[in-house]
Amino acid sequence: MHKAWIEQCNAAERIKVRYGLKAAFDYLVAEKLLNYASAAADRPEFARALPQFVSKVRLMFTPEEIRAEIARIEREMHDRITAEADDDELIQEDPLETARQAERFAIIKDLLTARGLGVS
Repeated sequence: MHKAWIEQCNAAERIKVRYGLKAAFDYLVAEKLLNYASAAADRPEFARALPQFVSKVRLMFTPEEIRAEIARIEREMHDRITAEADDDELIQEDPLETARQAERFAIIKDLLTARGLGVS
């Protein structure tokens, strides 16, 4: 299961060709990589493979694409949180879970935008 990221990267390449950059980035980074990073917190086999997954993502998208898509996702997250705060009738997400998602995304952002990744 911890090697599922390989097929997910292959799928993202097909998605990028067929549906475009946004769809591929959302699938691979905003969904699969974030979930993988969450699993890596509790499962050593995921933690060991996480640097490979991040490296592959960095090869699949240009630095400019990564920066632009991360900025877009951050805007969408902010807009969603703002909309929830403004609408008392909506069932809002758990603030603690929202904070956890934001923290995980910040870590992924740092890994994807770092000048270089070290290995140990």
